[in-house]
Amino acid sequence: MAVLSKRIVLLLVVVVGVVAAGVALWTRRGPSRTTVETDVVTRQARFRSTVTASGEIVATRYADIGSDVMGKIVTLPVKEGDRVEAGQVLAQIDPVQARSDAASVAALVAALAAEELGASEQIRAAAHDVEAAEARARDAEQELVRKRELNARGLLPASEFDAARAAADVAGAEVASAQSAADRARQTLASAKQRTLQARAQRVRADDVLRKTSVVSPISGIVSRLRVREGEMVVVGLQNQPGTTLMTVSDLSGVNAEVKVAEADVLMLRPQQPAEVTLEALPGKRFTGRVIEVGASALPVAGTSAAAREFRVVIRLDAPDPGLRPGMTCDGDIVTSERANVLTVPLQTVVRRAGESGVGDSGVFVVRGDRALFTPVTTGAIGGLDIEVSGIAEGALVVVGPYQVLRDLKDGAAVRAAAPKSGS
Repeated sequence: MAVLSKRIVLLLVVVVGVVAAGVALWTRRGPSRTTVETDVVTRQARFRSTVTASGEIVATRYADIGSDVMGKIVTLPVKEGDRVEAGQVLAQIDPVQARSDAASVAALVAALAAEELGASEQIRAAAHDVEAAEARARDAEQELVRKRELNARGLLPASEFDAARAAADVAGAEVASAQSAADRARQTLASAKQRTLQARAQRVRADDVLRKTSVVSPISGIVSRLRVREGEMVVVGLQNQPGTTLMTVSDLSGVNAEVKVAEADVLMLRPQQPAEVTLEALPGKRFTGRVIEVGASALPVAGTSAAAREFRVVIRLDAPDPGLRPGMTCDGDIVTSERANVLTVPLQTVVRRAGESGVGDSGVFVVRGDRALFTPVTTGAIGGLDIEVSGIAEGALVVVGPYQVLRDLKDGAAVRAAAPKSGS
């Protein structure tokens, strides 16, 4: 029994020692801590807020060449990449029918011009007939006057007086007939002139159609896209159906970048804002430029999907590379604001927590010792993955993640800070 009691006492002493050691260790280590990722508050001498968008390279001036007449392409003297000048013939549409129509109308104009000349001659002849009839009427009237006097004296038979009076009436009727013929001749001439004018208008149209069988370039530039081949049929656009586009001529002396900007960013853009453009085709090169146009309405959306709307924005490149070609894909960074000597933190460090007023405050978790303390800050411009802040000291250690931890992190929580991402 004595030996058993000694063993029990010894066992109790060991248990008490282990418990005491555990309590001491727990007291020294404190509660469990959460491992967090950190970074430092950095001061940047120049901080830019930008909008990034993708698009393609386009020429400052370009023309999609179509045809105003329908027919077969019989000559195509240019190929893609050729240099062309304004007024140069780019394609020839079969001119046989247009040339025939022009010749037919030209002949009609000549015939109507001859008819007009004949009507003019008829007017002159009718005028002479009127003068002759008036002269005869005057002679007949004078003869009637003389014979009326003789008849009044009883020196002329009544039959001769009646004959003179009939002759005067006939002469007056001849004058009226000649005047009517002159009027008809003038009407014929007026009608001939109108038909001639109509035919000449038709000739202008026929000559214009014939001339348009030769498709010419409206500008000087490069044939950047050729969509047809010799022998193909060309159709003219109708009300709801576009016509055939033969080719595109681009003036590459000036080059733009057309990008599509999301509706969330477009209100920050203004003309003359600086921008930088990069291309996959020219890695390592950055082209400077300025915004020259911001779309006033959203671009059409294909289908009926409820996708976010995009707006067309044009950037004029200051010094484009001669190797740039329309259609090359590009990315544009448009500077919306630029600040000097500002404090910045990674964008994901800024969180919202309920303040004393119940309204959410923006702030960051600053690591001090082994605690994460929520510190309200005032945010400013956003540039890339950083955001401008004030109300915090430069070099302060802030929590940047992980996201799941930062989302639920409480003010004053015990943390174990990993090395800052910036290496500081």
